[in-house]
Amino acid sequence: MEEVAVKKTSEIEEKEDPIVVYKDVHKSFGDIEVLKGINLEIKPAEKLALIGPSGSGKTTIIRLLMTLEEPTSGDIIVNGKNLWKMEKNGKLVRANEHHLRNVRGEIGMVFQHFNLFPHMTILENCTVAPIHVKKESKEKARERAIEMLERVGLKDKLHNYPSQLSGGQKQRVAMARALVMQPKIMLFDEVTSALDPELVGEVLEVIRDIANTGKTAMVLVTHEMDFAKDVADRVLFLDKGVIAEEGTPEEVLQNSKNERLQSFLRRFRG
Repeated sequence: MEEVAVKKTSEIEEKEDPIVVYKDVHKSFGDIEVLKGINLEIKPAEKLALIGPSGSGKTTIIRLLMTLEEPTSGDIIVNGKNLWKMEKNGKLVRANEHHLRNVRGEIGMVFQHFNLFPHMTILENCTVAPIHVKKESKEKARERAIEMLERVGLKDKLHNYPSQLSGGQKQRVAMARALVMQPKIMLFDEVTSALDPELVGEVLEVIRDIANTGKTAMVLVTHEMDFAKDVADRVLFLDKGVIAEEGTPEEVLQNSKNERLQSFLRRFRG
């Protein structure tokens, strides 16, 4: 498959305010501390790859941002607004659902297992959120949904149901559904891990296109090391709940002296 050349966003200016900031974020599940003080900034349009062994905290980082999990402590700031806390009577208190919904409105997420509504057509899957969450007209939502489905190569499947699509096609629908909401940051959680090997390439090609043509920031939890090297501006290696290494793809994937990282990367080399 021909690879799309991806223009890195390394020209992102340092002075640009980050779109997301993690400040000393911890997350525990019972007695198990999964994140142990994460400090991280993500710039607008930056492409960030999260790599690391299972259980290292990669997926938890993005689930906190999508409000699917709540931090045990620490703060997450999105576009200058505290995600999990809100001001009430001059004090910061735990955010209510209305606050969470407003702040996470800038965020889109694509999951491992698609999470499409089986009883809705592909077009309906892509219009339900703009209509009911953003209160857009059916006409406007339909127009943009068709545009995004065309972008991921599925304009001919508008009236099909998820059961009539391959895994790769379902994942591309999930991407179109997220893009329809015009997010400022897109989260991808191991989006190729549930696919048959022959379908992985078509999904990665769509993500490359999104990375290459859009101004959307992206966070990709992935085990596709060559893909991370091609697409990411920055790579973070998570190990036992901390950021053990970070830098450019070349620094992290090719030139790191971190023994844990080298051991992890050897699994992906022939």
